Amino acid sequence: MRIANHKVVSIDYTLTDGQGTVIDSSNDHEPLVYIHGTGNIIPGLETALEGKQAGEQINAVIPPEQAYGMRDEARVQHLSRDVFDTDEEITVGMRFHAMSENGPQVVTVVSVEGNEVTIDANHPLAGMTLHFDVTVTDVRDASEEELSHGHVHGPGGHDH
Repeated sequence: MRIANHKVVSIDYTLTDGQGTVIDSSNDHEPLVYIHGTGNIIPGLETALEGKQAGEQINAVIPPEQAYGMRDEARVQHLSRDVFDTDEEITVGMRFHAMSENGPQVVTVVSVEGNEVTIDANHPLAGMTLHFDVTVTDVRDASEEELSHGHVHGPGGHDH
């Protein structure tokens, strides 16, 4: 069976940057399982996997525009410590959920200087060309329930 829209796909993968540094990997974990064609993975990887079948391996180089987009410096903001609803010490690397004009988003603290906290709403991989080494481990039809819920059920997926 070939990968196409509404197929449940299982992949083993290693994601690296342009220098070969591993960013993420399914090694020592279950394969990544997703429904193809529903926006569950980045567009460039989904396109690279289209038409493949179990057992096939691919190396895909995905530009930022087909991954997490280009960095947008307008998404970096300097805020007063007072806007954070926590008594916890705010440190670089912390992540918070924030509301934006586009709905909820995750922001990362990139600096803290006195009472000023700088946050970045860009995805941590924004602006990066991503290198994927992928092995397709399984392809099957998605159930009606999986399609209606928008995610995989059972092994590698979500249990209700």
